[in-house]
Amino acid sequence: MAVMVTVLRERQIAPVLDALAQLRQVVFAQWPYLYDGDAAYERDYVREFAAEPDSVLIAARDGARIVGMATASPMGAQKEAFRAPFAARGIDTGALFYFGESVLLAPYRGQGIGHAFFDQREACALAVGARAACFAAVVRPEDHPDRPADYRALDGFWRKRGYAPVEGLVTPFAWKDHRDEHESEKPMQFWLRHF
Repeated sequence: MAVMVTVLRERQIAPVLDALAQLRQVVFAQWPYLYDGDAAYERDYVREFAAEPDSVLIAARDGARIVGMATASPMGAQKEAFRAPFAARGIDTGALFYFGESVLLAPYRGQGIGHAFFDQREACALAVGARAACFAAVVRPEDHPDRPADYRALDGFWRKRGYAPVEGLVTPFAWKDHRDEHESEKPMQFWLRHF
């Protein structure tokens, strides 16, 4: 059965929030995030995302099973840590649409679903008058001990989509890595595309 990708808005989002929280924990546990997930944090995070009226959730389904999701909402609705670097540079966050997570189970990668996630989020951003879209990606050292030997970064994919990292536009964000006892801050590099 082919994977179906659909856009969910407003009341359509609430019924799939638990699935989003679970996918985030599964996918972000892998490199490069190495996130040691917390179910309570995930529930609060996804509810906060859904509270923004212009938020969208793109769901990929294999039959009835959700195998991937991507989120987006106005940058003005994001946490201060994500808005501050833009404001410090005089960039109008009201003109930006922020692409949150894009989580897809490994067996479904390489089938064009990532492109569909970007296509749909970009269309939603344009529909509400955004002039640019952005996202943040964790930066890990090349010699990190948990880096898989066969890891292929997504930079090439993002560049083909028209996104580029903005030099110096980085924000710290904290979470707990596997094997760590406490949260630690990681640098998150922003990528931007103007429409």
